[in-house]
Amino acid sequence: MNLSATLILAFGMSMDAFAASIGKGATLHKPRFSEAIRTGLIFGIIEAITPLIGWALGFYASRFIAEWDHWIAFSLLLILGGRMIVGGMKNKDTCQCEKISKHSLFILICTAIATSLDALAIGVGLAFLQVNIFHTAMAIGCATMIMVTFGMLIGRHVGPILGKKAEIIGGLVLIGIGCNILYEHVINLA
Repeated sequence: MNLSATLILAFGMSMDAFAASIGKGATLHKPRFSEAIRTGLIFGIIEAITPLIGWALGFYASRFIAEWDHWIAFSLLLILGGRMIVGGMKNKDTCQCEKISKHSLFILICTAIATSLDALAIGVGLAFLQVNIFHTAMAIGCATMIMVTFGMLIGRHVGPILGKKAEIIGGLVLIGIGCNILYEHVINLA
């Protein structure tokens, strides 16, 4: 996977965390930059660790199903991208809660883990491809940190509208990457 594909994957993977951070930013009373950085770091670290775990699991199984690797990667990306699109299109009720100034560490970690489960599955899919998983995981973590920090800062202004669109865009990006993987494999066979 080349650098541009890695960056596209990284930012695509960060879209669900971005959508969540907009919601987190929307619930805070004027989130400060330090709170946005704190949230970005938590999400970024967790999002960088989960593809490594998935890759280790997938790498072990890759020797058994190497000839099907492109279909597995495509299927995982298609399912995850579709799930993100459906999630972004669902009508979600918003809570009219009193705004707070800072989220608890526990809540941020739980949210980060929930939004990084797709990165775990992507890690499994990446085990079937010739990628440097450490560079890819670092790119995903950094992209997530940037997007979550940015999402926190804009969340109070455009939370419900852009949050859903960001998740849909992220899903479309994942599906596009899956199609590209399948296309490259078919072209290499011809």
